[in-house]
Formats: sequence, C-alpha cells, structure tokens
Amino acid sequence: MNALEIVNVSLPGRLHAVDLRLKQGTLVGLIGPNGSGKSTLLQVAAGLLPTGEGSLSWQGRDFKGIGFAERGRMTAWVPQEARFEFGFSVRSVIGQGRYAHGDDGRGIEAVLERLDLQDLALRPVNQLSGGERQRVLIARALATEAPLQLWDEPLAALDVRHALEVLMLANELKDAGSTLLLSLHDLRLAHCLDSVAVMHAGRLRAFGPPAEVLTPELLREVFGVRARTAPGLLLELS
Repeated sequence: MNALEIVNVSLPGRLHAVDLRLKQGTLVGLIGPNGSGKSTLLQVAAGLLPTGEGSLSWQGRDFKGIGFAERGRMTAWVPQEARFEFGFSVRSVIGQGRYAHGDDGRGIEAVLERLDLQDLALRPVNQLSGGERQRVLIARALATEAPLQLWDEPLAALDVRHALEVLMLANELKDAGSTLLLSLHDLRLAHCLDSVAVMHAGRLRAFGPPAEVLTPELLREVFGVRARTAPGLLLELS
C-alpha cells in the first residue's frame, strides 16, 4: 500500500497531469526551479488545494472520505513560511500539533529538545528569527506523530548545523516508518534521499533514485546547468 497517491492531478496554469505515488517509509525530495509547481503539489498532497481532475489518497483511502480530526493525525504540513500575528509562546505553537489527539501535550518536551528549542520554549514566536520560526514549524509537525509528513522548503532559513539536524530527523522519521515529501533547492543534498521527484513547468519530469534521475541531461534541461560528479555533484552554469 502506498502512503500517498496523487493521481492525474491538473490545476489550470499550475499543474499538468501529475501522477506521484510514494511508498510507506520513504524520504523523497521534491526539486525543481522556482515556479515549477513544487509548493502547489505539496499543498495538493496536504489536502489544502483541490485535485482538479485527479484524485488524492492517503494510505489507500480517498482523501475526501477522511474527517478533519483524522486528517490531523494522519498528515503534518510545514509551510514555506508562516506569519504569526500574535505572541503565542513557542511551546504553545508546538502544542497545536497535538490538537487532533485531544490536546494532550504528550511528547512536547522531547520535541523541544530534538529541535534545540528548549531555551526558546517561553519566547513569543513572533519575536524569533526566520530560522528559529522554521524550527518551530517543524517541531509542530513532529508533535503530530503523523505518518505522512509534507514539508515545504524546511531547510531554506536554517544555518548549516540546524539544516543537518533536520535532515537527520527526517531520516529518523523514515526509519520509524513515516513517509516524508520535502521540497528542496540544494541538489547536493540529494544523496540524503531515497528518491527525488523533479518538477518542471508544472509537470512531473522524473521520479526515482537520485543517482538514476539526476543525469547531466536532465539537469541541463530542467535547471539550465552543467553537472559533474567528482565525487559529489558539482554544478556550473550552461
């Protein structure tokens, strides 16, 4: 059974017949140039945008037949950025991830520690830096304990140390059976992933293991760069 199935989804001017199926317990990177449809596809996968002509299912179940509370237990969404108009504490924002479980607060201390947020727990979230807020959003997703994690550019605002920690966390979640779909810009991180899904002009251009998918020909076509391996992925302007 697949953890996520996006079948033949089209949205006018944004997505064109996208078909993507992810197995349970995998870490998948969604990559592509700016404006290629990555964020749109993630929002479809999270049930935040309509599927148009296609369909969406989580763990073999049609999304439309899943109630709101159960959706909150099945999937977690990390937006590319979030505005916090009110000064809720970091701890209370992370606690929002437990609402679908009856707001029991279970595991919040462990999540604070895992994301290096203990010293910020009582700080108003709207007073944090961009990178700190991003870690809070990831912590909130982690608190859901959802088996399907959908993260939009989770590393964009993070320093090197915290970006590596988040990648380690993603792999730990995968090893524990969760399925993760993350949009990324840095192709040099592809070796950390099980698979990559390459978006280009609203279409799924390729999907599979990074070593097989990220060929010099595809990178030239999609990103307009030349690629060499020596031994890592080196990119140059075409």
